[in-house]
Amino acid sequence: MLMKQVILNIPDNKYQFFIELIRNLGFDKAEEHDIPEEHKAIVRERTLKSKENPERLLDWDQVQDKFRFE
Repeated sequence: MLMKQVILNIPDNKYQFFIELIRNLGFDKAEEHDIPEEHKAIVRERTLKSKENPERLLDWDQVQDKFRFE
């Protein structure tokens, strides 16, 4: 069976209602994925460093051919 994945941002005050609705509609897989605070902190730090020093970033068009997917 082919399936699609949907990613939604749900307001905190509507989250429990949304999960209950999805389960009541018969979707057998409603997953929760919490991002650990330490991971968020790493991303925030890297974003700040990139804003402060944009020359540290690589241009995707120049580096994409170096990636190999097996």
